[in-house]
Formats: sequence, structure tokens, C-alpha cells
Amino acid sequence: MESILRFDEKIQTELNEVGVKEHIENVKVSVVVPVYNTEKYLAKCLLSLIKQSLRDIEIIVVNDGSTDNSLKIISEFQNSDFRIKVLNQENQKQGVARNNGTKIATGEYIGFVDSDDWVDLDFFEKLYLSAKKYDSDIALATNVRVGKNKIKKRLNIEKEEFVVGLQEKLDIAKQVKNPCPTNKIYRQSLLKNNNIVWPEGVYCEDKLFTMQAVYYANGIVTVPDVQYYYYRNSDSTVNNKAKQHLVKIKQDKIKAKQDVLKFLKDKNVQIRDKEFWALKDEYKIFNLPLLTIKESLRTERYYLFNYLKIGEKTL
Repeated sequence: MESILRFDEKIQTELNEVGVKEHIENVKVSVVVPVYNTEKYLAKCLLSLIKQSLRDIEIIVVNDGSTDNSLKIISEFQNSDFRIKVLNQENQKQGVARNNGTKIATGEYIGFVDSDDWVDLDFFEKLYLSAKKYDSDIALATNVRVGKNKIKKRLNIEKEEFVVGLQEKLDIAKQVKNPCPTNKIYRQSLLKNNNIVWPEGVYCEDKLFTMQAVYYANGIVTVPDVQYYYYRNSDSTVNNKAKQHLVKIKQDKIKAKQDVLKFLKDKNVQIRDKEFWALKDEYKIFNLPLLTIKESLRTERYYLFNYLKIGEKTL
């Protein structure tokens, strides 16, 4: 508790210096921040938002039933910056938190920042200006994973580029391997007009949301020289090692891939086959996989023991 209080005192000066004391009339970007028990990282996250070079933003912090000092930290920031809106809800996971935050967002664009992550101080200004330059529904930036001992760029944007074709959009967003929802801003009308919402009560909620956003977007612009920092937090819910959580995460990953594949098939997309795979069926013996059937857009594969490929056919 003492370390948290000392940290609060340390940041109070910065809050007083950069906090905005009047409401913003025309919000360019709404930033939705779901929070659940991240007191160790939350102040760094919120400081990176209130210090943005783009001042015409609103910061919607959704307290998802935190039981630590997170709400206290949120309140201190809200008292120092009128752009911060706070929603409190019972713990319902990120999908519900993000949806509730989006419902009250007033910005032309919406961004999502996890409460143990942070962004460059010109992140939203650069993404917003590029999105406006190309009239793009989505702008995206470099995504950097920060761990205890290393830093890795999961998506490295080196040049400004605007793409409109579906395959090009999927490629540039690394939708197959790294469907990150947080290194982007989305035009609010894109989400509302196409009823794009976060799946609720599940892990891996980012896969279907980002796929639908990329599919319906009129284009995507890449923005170089600015970064989103994703902290690999060993305390996070997705890293929980309890057996019940591991089982739930595995089930949700399978379902998320199935939902993405179903969406693509329903849209009858003409993109590269054999990229978006999902489990179609599985036959077990003594609770171990004997025969596994996986499908992509136009291909079906058969595996023994879930790894030995024994056949394939075109659908």
C-alpha cells in the first residue's frame, strides 16, 4: 500500500501540470480503457493518455469491478482532468467493458488502450491526422510487446500507406497472426453502422472484432514512427495458470477461430485459402484427441493425435 501511495504523490505534480480543466466540445478521438486490478501499471497508462499532443480527446475509463487501488487512482486522474469519464461495473471482462465505453463515446474515432499498456505521446495525433488525410476508417501503428527482459515489435510499420483491397487490408494488419485491436483507431460510424461489437464474457474477444472492422473498413492507413506498447503482464487474466482458466482460454480460442471462419464464409470472401483455420470436429479416446478435423475457407484437413496429418480435401 505504501508504494502505491508514494507513486500517487509522485504523479500528482504531473497531473496538475497537464490536466485539462475544461470539457472538450468537439472530440476527435475517444479512448476506451477497461481496468481490472492493474494498480501497478494504471498511472503510467493514464499519464500517456492525458499527455497526448492531441488535446481534443476523451478518456473513458471503465472500472471492471477492481478490488485493488485501481479505482482510487482513476479518481485522482479524473479530479485533475475533465476529459476523463468513469464507468463502474461488476467484473464482466473486457468485452463488456469496451462495449459500455463505446456506447458513451462521442469522438469521431475510437481507440482502445489496455490499462497495463501505454502509447507514445503523439500516438493519437498521428493516427488521427493520417486517418483524416486519406478519409480512412482505420489507422494503425507499430505494436511493441514489452516483457521483463526483451522488447519485440509484433507489427512494425515503416511507411505511410493506404490500402483498400480486402487481402491487402488483412495482410497489412497482420490479421492472421497478430489481430491486435489496440494499435488502431476506428471511425465510430464504421463500428455503429455495421454493428461491430466486442464478444462478451470470453477471452480472445479481439479476433472477431478486428476481423469485422477490417472487412467493413473503406481502407486502412499505416502510420510510421509512432508506437503502442503492449506490456506482457504475468498477472493478467490471460496469463492465469489456474486449470479452470486454461481450459476456458483454450475453449474460447477455438470458438473465436470458428467465429472468424464462419464470418468469412458467410461473406463468401475471395482471399488466400489455408490462412484462417478452425476446428471442425474432434474424436477422442480416453479424453485424448484421436482424429481431428480442421477447415479453412476451401480446404479440410485430417490429423491423428492432433498433429500427424493424414489427409486433405478441397471443399
